[in-house]
Amino acid sequence: MTSTAEQTTITHDEYLAGEIESPVKHEYLAGQVFAMAGASEAHVTIAGNLFALLRSHVRGSPCRVYMSDMKVRVEASDAFFYPDVFVTCSKADAAQTYYKQAPTLIVEVLSSSTAAFDRGKKFAHYRRLESLREYVVIDPEQMSIDVFRRNESGQWVLLPFAEGDRLELASIDFSTPIDAAYEDVNLTELPASNP
Repeated sequence: MTSTAEQTTITHDEYLAGEIESPVKHEYLAGQVFAMAGASEAHVTIAGNLFALLRSHVRGSPCRVYMSDMKVRVEASDAFFYPDVFVTCSKADAAQTYYKQAPTLIVEVLSSSTAAFDRGKKFAHYRRLESLREYVVIDPEQMSIDVFRRNESGQWVLLPFAEGDRLELASIDFSTPIDAAYEDVNLTELPASNP
């Protein structure tokens, strides 16, 4: 989500009608509409890799995988977001054409302009989805994936994965080497820390 909000407050019905016609994607939060910026090659490649891996995994099941052109509605926040990748196994979602409401898994690939929002306020909104079991944030500059998993007590537990690990997504019983998510991505060198 970018930081430039349009000045007019609109209803979510107006937002949905406008989004069907708009050449630019927007996210919606309580009457405010935010234009979305483009993504880097690494961002798009990682999202595409995960989509392909997850799509192959859920094939033949009632679950479906969506990429960044499908919205997730967070009714409790009066919000619509475009996650990079998400999985829903809901029959009700299968009947919805322009958005889904019951994702089991949401993945966001970070960018410098959205990282704080994705880890903070956006995650706070996503946590209001009763169906959500895992929220995944991926660093496109180094092999680092954080999985936030809701435990049986309803608390969110952080599980970090790094180079050499297997990425484990319990919500859909999925496992893959972390390298598979970063296939064909040229990772940037991290600056050396000062002594």
